[in-house]
Amino acid sequence: MTSLSSVKNHSRRNFLKATSIGTGGLMISIALPGCAALKNGGMNQVDGQEQWNSNAWLRIDSDNSIHFVLDRVEMGQGTYTGMTSLLAEELEADPEKIDVSFAGVDSIYRNTIYGIQITGGSTSVASSWQIVREAGAATRMMLIQAAANTWEIKPNDCSAENGQIINNAEGHPQQGQNLSYGQLAGIASTYSVPSDIPLKDKADFKVIGKYNKRLDALKKATGTADYGIDTELPGMKYAVFTRAGRWDSQIKNFDASKLKALPGIEQVFAINKPSAIGIAIVAKSYWQARKAQQQLKVQWHESELDKVDDASIFAQYKKDLAEDNGKNVRSEGDIEYALENAAHTISDEFEMPFLAHATLEPQNCVAWAKPDSLEVWAPTQSPDMAQVAAAKATDYSLSDIKINTTFIGGGFGRRINQDFVAEAAAISEISQQPIKLIWSREEDTQRDWYRPSSYHKLSASIDKNGNISGWNHQMAGSGVFDYFVGEAAPAQYPFAPKFMYGFLESAGKIGEGIIAPADGSIFEGAEALPYDFDHINVDYKKSDSGILVGNWRSVGYSHNGFIVESFIEQLAQNPIVKQQGKDSYQFRYQLLNKHPRAQAVLKMAAEKANWGTPLEGCSQGIAIHKSFGTWVAQVADVSNDALENGQIQVKRIVCVVDCGQVVNPDMVNAQMEGGINFALTAALYGEITIKEGIPQQTNFHDYQLLRMNEAPQIDVHIIESDEKPTGVGEPGVPPLAAAVANAITAKTGQKFNKLPLKLS
Repeated sequence: MTSLSSVKNHSRRNFLKATSIGTGGLMISIALPGCAALKNGGMNQVDGQEQWNSNAWLRIDSDNSIHFVLDRVEMGQGTYTGMTSLLAEELEADPEKIDVSFAGVDSIYRNTIYGIQITGGSTSVASSWQIVREAGAATRMMLIQAAANTWEIKPNDCSAENGQIINNAEGHPQQGQNLSYGQLAGIASTYSVPSDIPLKDKADFKVIGKYNKRLDALKKATGTADYGIDTELPGMKYAVFTRAGRWDSQIKNFDASKLKALPGIEQVFAINKPSAIGIAIVAKSYWQARKAQQQLKVQWHESELDKVDDASIFAQYKKDLAEDNGKNVRSEGDIEYALENAAHTISDEFEMPFLAHATLEPQNCVAWAKPDSLEVWAPTQSPDMAQVAAAKATDYSLSDIKINTTFIGGGFGRRINQDFVAEAAAISEISQQPIKLIWSREEDTQRDWYRPSSYHKLSASIDKNGNISGWNHQMAGSGVFDYFVGEAAPAQYPFAPKFMYGFLESAGKIGEGIIAPADGSIFEGAEALPYDFDHINVDYKKSDSGILVGNWRSVGYSHNGFIVESFIEQLAQNPIVKQQGKDSYQFRYQLLNKHPRAQAVLKMAAEKANWGTPLEGCSQGIAIHKSFGTWVAQVADVSNDALENGQIQVKRIVCVVDCGQVVNPDMVNAQMEGGINFALTAALYGEITIKEGIPQQTNFHDYQLLRMNEAPQIDVHIIESDEKPTGVGEPGVPPLAAAVANAITAKTGQKFNKLPLKLS
């Protein structure tokens, strides 16, 4: 940082500059990916105004406006507010006065956990907890130094508050006066970014843990938030795309002779790109294109999936697992010894269905192809993967493609896969005009990248004293990594020419865990079993169903949370184990003795739910699970009268969460509530079935969502913590189905080894 003595001869000029209203367009920019990257650039001229730029993360203009470029997408999970709150805390600014925009594609915006520019895994705040605060703190320090130099006082005699620097120097002629950040931005731009950036103590927080508003609420309530489907361009046309029922089918022939005479229809053509296979219809309006689609006749070649159905898929899983246990992902003690020498053994099998995402904003994308460039507007969870998808589907290179990220009307992992971007880009390139592609609800449901189905075998050994001595969990199913590595691998190497994309995809699959992240999408949450058993074994056999699969909210934790906690309940209810006099809560609590944070969460859930004394006319079930670094315990109160009438009605869910330090308490509550309702939908209704290779569900009439009158009372309680923040967008999902199932088991004795829950 520039010393006070070195600038005294410039102080009068600086003061005049700082207090002038004609400084015009001076900016401060700070790059966020760690202290080493925090730097400032030189002055330049843009549109006749003097600006200072390094990277487009944080900018302060001379009009005192603060601009923050958000490197994670906002799909309802609250990154728009959470990340801005981190910045505002250290910058000493009002979060509501910070203008937020979404980042374009740039390697500086990469998620530090995944190595690509992606929003997922409940990592946004957790991965940015340090670096965003450092950017705010560094900027504040530079502005304080600018003010101190202007007033010719020490930085310690200045304080920052609500977007301005205050002169606290006793006896100084300007004591008590202030300078706004905008007035100081130009002066601060001449300084080096400090290398030592102290951050606030928790006790001094004004925003973190206390700010309870959503910064995007007003935009969404007034309809001014721009979702992908809201994008409008001059001269834009609308497109629909007809795909085969089986995703791997190729076009045999098609008849569009009747379409061209229909009102508004401009173009009909086939696309045969690996990532976009189908017939495009371009029209003046969406409805004209959709109506014309009904008269399109297409014949498709036979598919390798013609004979694939649910029975054959699960038969394959069982066969593959019987022939080969696959990859061992956890081994402690000697599970074979424990099972062979057990006084009693409990075993069960579980089958988990495919699940659709059912985002309320269907897939959509706007693309504008020009002779030398392609611009895309997309509700995508991964802008750099979207850029790769567009490049693969067209003749444009990455450097010719610009991605504009929008608000997202529900992601849940669906928008990590970029098929809707590839299709829009390909259509626009052929059409050579701006087009908006919109999927119908039926297309969205039947061509989703589903949560994988999976098969699980579990066994537990009980010793002569009624203690659980061993735990064995074996599973088979598809991994999701293989289904998005085609875009993810090239996104990691944007300098690679397009002819190498196939090689990068293959290398990513072969080098999984070496040159690409290991795919834990099936076994996550199972391999990290928290219960204290002497012998634990977890095996995973990759067995590809051939059906498109992808990330689904909480991914592998979503099924393993149910399976582990349902099987734990079987153990707790076993007559030999029950002789120890422990109920379901006490049984779990004792086995979590190596995880005090888990015990605290479980204990509070039992207390807040009055465990053992359910709501009137209800039965209770309990479950706990850790995902994305966050512990969540839930107690479900399920109506007995409804059960007697053959229905499942959840009256209340008590949820306790430990997610480390809380940035926005209301956001945590909202994410737990949303996750619980999302999970309850899946627990009661969620199932995609396959017949002759074709998903059978098409819309909300046969892929039902939870109705408002079915939503339970939800009580969320947050554990106070000094630990670093962990994820909140997904951890509310995994325990829910087990808590509900365990409540039903307590009343009826029926155990569940399949979802959705169906009473016998």
